[in-house]
Amino acid sequence: MSSVIVCDVGPRDGLQNEDRILEPAVRADLCDRLAAAGLKRIEAASFVNPKLVPQMAGAEDVLESTRSTTRSRPPMSSAGATRTPPQKKA
Repeated sequence: MSSVIVCDVGPRDGLQNEDRILEPAVRADLCDRLAAAGLKRIEAASFVNPKLVPQMAGAEDVLESTRSTTRSRPPMSSAGATRTPPQKKA
């Protein structure tokens, strides 16, 4: 049987193009909400120079915050880094 994995890039790619800059906590909340909606892979941040792409400032804070708040913990990735959650023991 074939399967499809949907990867949401909105928190990383989509927010880079917005004029309004969202705080890292707001971006982490967006990632948590996407995870709660059932997405299995989310590109949460991009480690770029915040002077060049201010919308991505605080990438470390976004990933750290999603680690502590996302219950289902899908993989959250960023440009240059991916965090894979620990697997539950049966």
